[in-house]
Formats: sequence, C-alpha cells, structure tokens
Amino acid sequence: MTALDLLELHGVSRHFGSFRALDEVDLAVRPGARHAIIGPNGAGKSTLFGLISGTLPVTAGAVLVDGQDVTRLPVDRRVGLGVAATLQHSSLFMRETALENVLLAVQRRIGSRSAAIARARELLDRVGLPARHEDTAAALSHGERRQLEVAVALGTEPRLLLLDEPAAGMSPAETARLTELIAALPREVTVLLVEHDLDMVFELADTVTVMHLGRHLTTGTPDEVRASTEVQTAYLGTMEVSS
Repeated sequence: MTALDLLELHGVSRHFGSFRALDEVDLAVRPGARHAIIGPNGAGKSTLFGLISGTLPVTAGAVLVDGQDVTRLPVDRRVGLGVAATLQHSSLFMRETALENVLLAVQRRIGSRSAAIARARELLDRVGLPARHEDTAAALSHGERRQLEVAVALGTEPRLLLLDEPAAGMSPAETARLTELIAALPREVTVLLVEHDLDMVFELADTVTVMHLGRHLTTGTPDEVRASTEVQTAYLGTMEVSS
C-alpha cells in the first residue's frame, strides 16, 4: 500500500458471533483502477463490499479513502467523499421515471434544477438509455435497471464506484452491454467490482483480488490470477477459472 492508493483496507475483519466472515483483510486500490474481487461462494466477497460501502459495520481494522479514515462513517458521509455503490438488490424508486431517479442523485451536486435535469439526461444517454428517460423504473428490463443504477451512482460524481455483482441475473447480451458501459467510464472514476462472471471480470479488470474463506488469497493481473495454482485449488469443484 502506498500514499497514492485511493482505497486502503488495513486488517479489516467482520465477525458474526463466533463466525469470522472476514479475517484481517488488507487491500489497496489505486486511482483509475478497474479492480475486481472474486472468489468461491462463501469467500467473504459481499461482506467485504459491505464494509467498504458502509452498509456493514467493521468488527476490527480500518477503511481509508484517499487517506481519510471512513471506518465508522455512514453511507451518506461516504457518498459525500466520492464513494458510490450499486447493490445486488435494487435501490431504485420503481414508480418514478428513470430521469427522476437520476435527478435525485444529481441534485446533491447541482443546485440549478435546469442544469441538474440536463446532467441527468446526459447520464442516461451515457449508460445506454436515451429512449427511456420518461419510463418508470418498473417498466425497465432487469438489464436496463442495472444500467439505470449505474447512472444514479454516477450522478453523485464518485471518485470510487463500487459495483456488487452487477451482472447478476443478466442475459449474455445484457452483460455485454454492461461490460461496454463500465469499460467506457472515464479513468477519473475508479471501479471496484465484486462479480461471479469471470469472463466479465477478465475482460474488464486490470487487477484481480481473490478471496477464500474470509481471507485475502492473492492479488495480481488477470493473467497472474489465471495461472495461480492457489486460485485453481480454491475454485476446484466450484467454478472454472477460464483463460
């Protein structure tokens, strides 16, 4: 870990009674990275995501964003520091239009309503929903809702965008569109994603961290992770780490 890292985890643990879901995990994410967290079921990926996003409290250790300790800060305070997250379970307002969903996020940053509307429309176009501005979130397909969630997150102008299993439940075509969307994000936005779809991970990520049984197993480039015998053993009988 260096002073240049945007996100740092130092000895982070999360216990549920006597069960250690995470045990003294260290992690560093540099600015501009496309960093993926993978691992078999039960590895602790979603728990780790919750500690970073602020939806779960830390039992021990520290979480730092740009050198600032955010370990005890609630989600809204982290958003104010440039951390935005999309979750496995949708947090959209289903009766509101796509535009209104994004507008709620944008207005935190832009005081002028006309300017906020223009920015919200721009974000909807960027994520591939140019014809869906006035449709309710409930009327969108599963994949389109995922796209909308990214637009909402981008509306807070994050420096760090956290994506929790963004491709879950998507068709191959929807996953391909989402992959293109994430790949096209500006490098000013650092991306950290937890994902089971390894094809998506290895296409997007420049750095991959592998979790196993609540511990950090290894971090490296996609090629290094594919070649790791430790990773192959951890995934044995669970899923294939394909090349």
